[in-house]
Amino acid sequence: MDVAGTSALLTDHYELTMVDAAIKAGTAGRRCVFELFSRRLPSGRRYGVVAGVARALDAIEGFRFTEDELAFLANNRVVSDVTLEFLAGYRFSGDVVGYAEGDLYFPGSPLLSVTGTFAEAVLLETVLLSIYNYDSAVASAASRMTMMAEDRPCIEMGARRANENAAWAAARAAYIAGFASTSDLEAGRRFGIPTAGTAAHAFTLLHDTEEQAFQAQVAAMGSNTTLLVDTYDIAEAVRTAVKVAGTGLGAVRIDSGDLRATAREVRVLLDELGAFKTRIIVTSDLDEYQIAALSGTPVDGYGVGTNLVTGSGAPTCSFVYKMVSRAESTDPQAPLLPVAKKSAAKSTVGGLKYAVRRLDASGIAQAELVGVGKRPESDSNDRPLLVELVRHGEIVGREPISAARERHSLARDELPRDGYKMSRGDPVIPTFFIGADGQPLPNPYSG
Repeated sequence: MDVAGTSALLTDHYELTMVDAAIKAGTAGRRCVFELFSRRLPSGRRYGVVAGVARALDAIEGFRFTEDELAFLANNRVVSDVTLEFLAGYRFSGDVVGYAEGDLYFPGSPLLSVTGTFAEAVLLETVLLSIYNYDSAVASAASRMTMMAEDRPCIEMGARRANENAAWAAARAAYIAGFASTSDLEAGRRFGIPTAGTAAHAFTLLHDTEEQAFQAQVAAMGSNTTLLVDTYDIAEAVRTAVKVAGTGLGAVRIDSGDLRATAREVRVLLDELGAFKTRIIVTSDLDEYQIAALSGTPVDGYGVGTNLVTGSGAPTCSFVYKMVSRAESTDPQAPLLPVAKKSAAKSTVGGLKYAVRRLDASGIAQAELVGVGKRPESDSNDRPLLVELVRHGEIVGREPISAARERHSLARDELPRDGYKMSRGDPVIPTFFIGADGQPLPNPYSG
């Protein structure tokens, strides 16, 4: 586990003042259930992708208050001495279940259910939301990009457009959603994601001629390298690249201009020069719509940066973390009672939930079913969505990143045909809520 940088102060001030007040009121030890979910998808999106689960588990396990952090809280009089004593010994000892990483989600999907005392569970709110909101936003954008790219690889290269820590988190989320590699070396070190990269325009400008730059790169990296050909004149650069590297040149990269027209022109020129197997990689502020528009061109791969690490127009999933059940006393055996907000446009569905995805006979998703209470025996075509992640404070849900990547591919294959559309539309499947009595509940997240 790598918890470097994890801090119990990666949270909001009011998380601690709530705990302080609850300790003084004698209610901090009441068992509660908090649920992480989204009321809606970003405008026009038809599905979302769950990402950040493994990072959240690391954050839960590493959530500790150090002496320096406690001193900061004391010096700034954030909480009382009795709460400082509680925080000094803080360890999450509850249970967490949630959607597995790489799966899809829809409005109202209970992505995470955290059960513990109020004081234990509420302190995790901000760090869990920050991880899930960012990672899932990137994964959701990445999924649409790889869907449009089909079998052509996508390379994540957005590190310079994000916070340095967000950069490796984004690379991880993108890889789960089908990206082939990343330019970010820290992501490669942490998660074993393949890394890739060759040279920028500065390398060409460093040398007296473009030919000298290409010669230096080929000498260092071999003829299978990718040469950047748009520093000056693209056609001339392609001729020079093949002259230097031979017809076995690995790829050329185009980073500007009309990519559709230029890619076609470059393909014709490469074939005329006998470089039939030299690939064409395009970059330059790509998003899922541009990738879709390039599908009929001889492009062999895409490098995506800015629009990926910013969620391609949806930089957050608007997840919330709300209490849905609580005990009436601090007795560990006291039953959990459903609680819910009734606020206009911000109401919630109370009670601990189960969730299944209903599939048709062909394995295509038809609906998200979210029920209160224990999941009943269901048809064989109901795929359970919740997995155990933390049991009595111990992490039990870790898995290799390859498992999340494969899960995403399988879950996306379950989508109805409308899920593959880039045009704006409603969620591709509806979410239905079911009460503890088995009867339908109104869906506060529809519309």
